[in-house]
Amino acid sequence: MNVEVAHSELNPNTRVMNSRGIWLAYAILVGLLHMVLLSIPFFFSIPVVWTLTNVIHNLYKAQAMYIFLHTVKRTPFETSVQGKAWLFIHWEQMDYGLQFTSSRKFLSISPIVLYLLASFYTKYDAARFLINTASLLSILLPKLPQFHGVHLFGINKY
Repeated sequence: MNVEVAHSELNPNTRVMNSRGIWLAYAILVGLLHMVLLSIPFFFSIPVVWTLTNVIHNLYKAQAMYIFLHTVKRTPFETSVQGKAWLFIHWEQMDYGLQFTSSRKFLSISPIVLYLLASFYTKYDAARFLINTASLLSILLPKLPQFHGVHLFGINKY
């Protein structure tokens, strides 16, 4: 029995990335990661630090955010749209499934900006460029609209 909903959204999963300050917190965390890696001067040069920042950021997004955005289905809240969200992962629920919204653009553009910075500061060294490109593609390809609702190898289909 769902008498009242404690929040104004039908499905809070749809608006979490549009929350106040979430983009700033994301940028600050990436900046802190970079500063921590820069504070180890004897082991890492500037190009290595930029490559590590890019790869660690993308590994975090590939592993931790993959679990949050691409495997967890339904909503963790008691909502009236639980039946509609039954088969959708968080990425598919975000912004009510609309493509090219500001939050989806932010989550897609931020790894590209980090990739461009890493490529520039590594002076397009072939080995690091290949590592950074592979890291970027592993993050960017699943976010394309062509993969909306696609579950590869039947993973998370039901």
